[in-house]
Amino acid sequence: MTDRPDKNRRPASAAAPPPDQAPDQAPDPMPNPAPEQGAVDAFLAQVAATPARRSGRGAGRDRRGRLVFALDATMSRQPTWDRACQIQGDLFAETDAIGGLDVKLIFFRGMGECKASRWAADGATLSAWMTRVAVRGGPTQIGRVLDRVDREARDAPVDAVVYVGDCCEEDPDRLCAKAARLAARGTPLFMFHEGGNPLAGQVFRELARLTGGGYAPFDPSSPAQLRSLLRAAAVYAAGGVTALSDRAGGYGADAVKLLEQIR
Repeated sequence: MTDRPDKNRRPASAAAPPPDQAPDQAPDPMPNPAPEQGAVDAFLAQVAATPARRSGRGAGRDRRGRLVFALDATMSRQPTWDRACQIQGDLFAETDAIGGLDVKLIFFRGMGECKASRWAADGATLSAWMTRVAVRGGPTQIGRVLDRVDREARDAPVDAVVYVGDCCEEDPDRLCAKAARLAARGTPLFMFHEGGNPLAGQVFRELARLTGGGYAPFDPSSPAQLRSLLRAAAVYAAGGVTALSDRAGGYGADAVKLLEQIR
């Protein structure tokens, strides 16, 4: 997204890119009240309503789950990027007992830079890549993220995509067309929306709906809320709705309310 004034943000610093694949060469053509705490409940309820994946472990899958963790790394995103670095290890810890999880980081920043890491099987590896990335000002590139996920899903199933961002500066119709391709591959988008940008909320909801995923706004001042959402998405990617329901009690009151709704 374009730069927005933020007296608390840190200036971008030169940093070596993570040990990732080369960025895509061709660019993609083309104040609301704070969200309530019940947003986590709403998201988890959406996940529970999503049809079970054919590749779910309970359906005979004998492989680790695969989750794409996509983040907006433009200038205003520094605080959220830092929090994501701190809590990303939960993605792995929460799924060890249900078959494990491999995570691919995709991020965009600056003017036309969109990169993807290799698949990581542990939090230490993913953290090492994330801490070497510095945010840079620029527009959103959600379309390029969806294109990259589509290419990944051609080679092997991608069980879930988590996207964390706060705005959308792209043509919604073009994004929806790309999301429809992911829906055809059985790849759900879980759109975690920071703040209250109304246009972004509308677009994120539609992308989640089209792919059978979920949308959840979260309070940028509540790391615990984002942590709960990431844990839920990770468990879903590793084991589907059944695994999420089985482990809901470990997430506290929000997940208990979800369990009461889906039983």
